[in-house]
Amino acid sequence: MPDREGNPDNSQEALEQRRLAEETRNERKVWYFLGYFLFGIHIVAFVMIYAVTHAPNK
Repeated sequence: MPDREGNPDNSQEALEQRRLAEETRNERKVWYFLGYFLFGIHIVAFVMIYAVTHAPNK
């Protein structure tokens, strides 16, 4: 039975909700990390392409 704030009074349910919330936050952090990583790889690739195409010919 939930109390006035809507929180379950059962500690097992509260722990499960807290675990699910933390898992969601962690999953979101992983997606952000993946996005920044892929963006960074593209920046490095563009810089390398620029360096190769603008290198002096010998």
